[in-house]
Amino acid sequence: MTEWLDRAEALDALGIRAQTLYAYVSRGLIEARRAPGRRHSQYRAADVATLADRRGRSRASAAIAAGAMAWGEPSVVTAISTVHRGSLIYRGRDAVAFARDASLEATADLLWDSPEATLFDVPADAAATPFLALAGLLQEAEAALGRGHHRLCRDARRAVAHLAASCGIPEGRAPLHQGLARLWSLDAATADRVRQALVLLADHELNASTFATRVAASTGAPIAACLMAGLSALSGPRHGGAAAAVLRFVDEAAATGPRAAVRACLDRSGALPGFGHPLYPDGDVRAAALGAVLPADPLLDAVRDCAAEATGARPNIDFALTALVRTAGLPRSAPFTIFLLGRSLGWAAHAMEQGRQGTLIRPRARYEGQRRPADRP
Repeated sequence: MTEWLDRAEALDALGIRAQTLYAYVSRGLIEARRAPGRRHSQYRAADVATLADRRGRSRASAAIAAGAMAWGEPSVVTAISTVHRGSLIYRGRDAVAFARDASLEATADLLWDSPEATLFDVPADAAATPFLALAGLLQEAEAALGRGHHRLCRDARRAVAHLAASCGIPEGRAPLHQGLARLWSLDAATADRVRQALVLLADHELNASTFATRVAASTGAPIAACLMAGLSALSGPRHGGAAAAVLRFVDEAAATGPRAAVRACLDRSGALPGFGHPLYPDGDVRAAALGAVLPADPLLDAVRDCAAEATGARPNIDFALTALVRTAGLPRSAPFTIFLLGRSLGWAAHAMEQGRQGTLIRPRARYEGQRRPADRP
């Protein structure tokens, strides 16, 4: 059997779309390389055969459970959000349409199923980092188990307000996007784009940080502790830190040219940061919505076109956040700040929902190690 397959051969063997193939590469399931003199990547035949065999044979219950942990079948019941046929839904409402005009505060009311108008009292004396801001609340926090929804919403408002303060938002009760506008000296149009980005990032079904939040909530942990669990997962470079890789990729494109940067990145890893998303085979609707209101950026336009020509993948939300940073002159830390403040609302919603369900999230591990001590000579 040949060692490497071209893209058409790999797609035919697996019976999948190109975007799914790129997702397999980014997750390390299929090794990719750039063949000398070829425009497209090649894919290790043995990896493709392994995945094809896994997809083709009947799946035992253990395999189904394992598959659910990585973009598999839905495994947690929620009424907060979902991605359905390429659309992001917040409690029955199209999130893209909702984000056109809604504030982050109105988004909190929607996701938290709260009848009152949420305002965040940003304190003046919060800790200097998000982790310490949340940790400081734990000294007086009460376990969420058995507490009423109104009290939990109050705890969530306080936790988000302390996160906002730790990000540098000035003290007060102004909408959070306006606080960021003051912090970053933004004009009204740019502040509104930041508002839209915050709302689009408020929730995204059962992503890694939300799952971490729900695990913590299932133990009865206080809301602030649940948000700390979400923050820990968000900080990784494959989640909320992904925009940093996109910024470095764009820096490379500025230095060497978009086409050379795309080629070099594919040679290194077989995938492009900021492009493709397994839940959006036809393109990330959040990125499309945000990109539609951003000023043109010739460099990013060229990167997008070269990426599409080389891989067929479309920009995701991390690419859109990078575009927002470049066109608005925001600090390079801004994508994580926007991601954190927006997603903290979803974390709080999931923590409250998990608490109401009252079940402990405790999956079993499939042990593959040694089952008894080795015999000693």
